[in-house]
Amino acid sequence: MTQTAIPFWFLRGGTSRGPYFKRSDLPEDRETLAEVLLAVLGSGHPLNIDGIGGGAAVTTKVAMLSRSDDPEADVDYFFAQVSVEDRTVDFKPTCGNILSGVGPAALEMGLVEPTGDETRIRVLAVNTGARVEAVVQTPGGSVNYEGTAAIDGVPGTGAPIYLNFMGVVGSSTGALLPTGATRDVIDGIEVTCMDVAMPMVIARAADFGLTGHESAADLDANRDFYARMEPIRIEAGKRMGMGDVSGSVTPKFGLLSGPKAGGTITARYFMPRNCHPTMAVTGSQCLASCVLTPGTVAEGLFDAPKGNPALVVIEHASGTIEVTVDYSNDADGFHLRSAGLLRTARLLARGEVFVPTNIWAGLA
Repeated sequence: MTQTAIPFWFLRGGTSRGPYFKRSDLPEDRETLAEVLLAVLGSGHPLNIDGIGGGAAVTTKVAMLSRSDDPEADVDYFFAQVSVEDRTVDFKPTCGNILSGVGPAALEMGLVEPTGDETRIRVLAVNTGARVEAVVQTPGGSVNYEGTAAIDGVPGTGAPIYLNFMGVVGSSTGALLPTGATRDVIDGIEVTCMDVAMPMVIARAADFGLTGHESAADLDANRDFYARMEPIRIEAGKRMGMGDVSGSVTPKFGLLSGPKAGGTITARYFMPRNCHPTMAVTGSQCLASCVLTPGTVAEGLFDAPKGNPALVVIEHASGTIEVTVDYSNDADGFHLRSAGLLRTARLLARGEVFVPTNIWAGLA
């Protein structure tokens, strides 16, 4: 046989999509694993024509799951961001949208058992060490995908999946503010470098001559903006202790502006070489924390959310995303206890995906 068959589950998770695998069905060493994932997704072509990728960064994502050895987790979630065209695989970040499908996928794979009408699954995101509780609807012992919950960026409705993120401050760099300041100036642009669920470099859209309400397509067509932004992101990565990030998708870049549709703030999120069509779950937590932390570049762009936990409504390119933040602001600074979001997911297909045996001959 000239191809190796690998069992997979294909899910939409939040506003992203990709294959979900049992980690034990894939090669152990990272180099071979990367080659397998490149082949599965069809990286190297703008349409991913020779794989199951969708020709966009939000559709070339991979989740690899296993039972956890951690006594405080049920499932280990290992994430990979596969590039669309330049044949690279980044194992550094995690993805909160793909995480939306981890609970359902773990149940479908038999890695965890349903516990009633809803099942609480403790997930360890091994890329960053973040811990998340996913609450999945399981009436009758099966995953339910139908419901009335809606998320912007996805047509129709589905069963709600509740995600409660804990321990996400400094998940990549070890600090809320990796540079030690609420604001830095890089190439004449004020930025806030923050690490909550996802390390980010955040700036005001107006400082780039933008309104911040441009569509994702309009921003992607503005190559002058990307030419200005990328050197700032690379320098910020160095200041954040992340080394040379020119070949990495982290830190991500975000632009902030005032809201137009009744939200708390408007944001555009970059992955980083194109604009996210909606909003990353991890990025939304970082941006919400930026809003709630005094002295950041968000200050002055919004009316402060009332109460604690605070509801931060982020307007993005396709609608809004809501983040419920349980936090404190005291003499020691901003402290995030947890961040909660509602997402949906849907199982789209399951079966076997094939890669050439000259890439991987399969498990011995």
